[in-house]
Amino acid sequence: MPPEPVHAVTLACHPDTPTDAVSGMSVRVCRNPGGRLAVSYVVKGDLDRVRVPAPRAPRPADRLWEHTCCEIFIARKGVPAYYEYNFSPSGEWAAYAFDGYRARRAGEPQPPLRPTITVHGSSGTFELDAVISLDGLAPPPGAPLALALSAVIEDSEGRLSYWALRHPSGKPDFHHPGAFALELAA
Repeated sequence: MPPEPVHAVTLACHPDTPTDAVSGMSVRVCRNPGGRLAVSYVVKGDLDRVRVPAPRAPRPADRLWEHTCCEIFIARKGVPAYYEYNFSPSGEWAAYAFDGYRARRAGEPQPPLRPTITVHGSSGTFELDAVISLDGLAPPPGAPLALALSAVIEDSEGRLSYWALRHPSGKPDFHHPGAFALELAA
């Protein structure tokens, strides 16, 4: 079986939340054999001016989007239900299930299985890699996926900038159906 293609995309800062602390952000996504999805976020800029949460023990945590974190929203193409994962550089993570636009699924606080998160960086570059299992999520194995890729960056002044592959018009809204701009074939 040939390896899955790696999809490389560039995220754009929402025009209402500019920052000069970050000069660019890119994401690589690959659907791996065994029902896993690998995603790598690369942030470039003056990282001394970016608040990066300190490392902690890996664990689920809420409200990660209030600080620097990377996010992925996963849906089966053409289906309104979706899942949201938040990955903090601290190693903490959050996962949520939705039946439709911002409608949290009752009785299911989060999708199954904990992601693996690794963080590394060098001068002017910060990278967060996450691997999640698609087992137990709405898309059956091999189903086409629609992804919304995004990130929240907190600068040293506490201001948040919102980055996404596609920003629908209006205020930042990563949940908007128009944000699901990357399709992965079956």
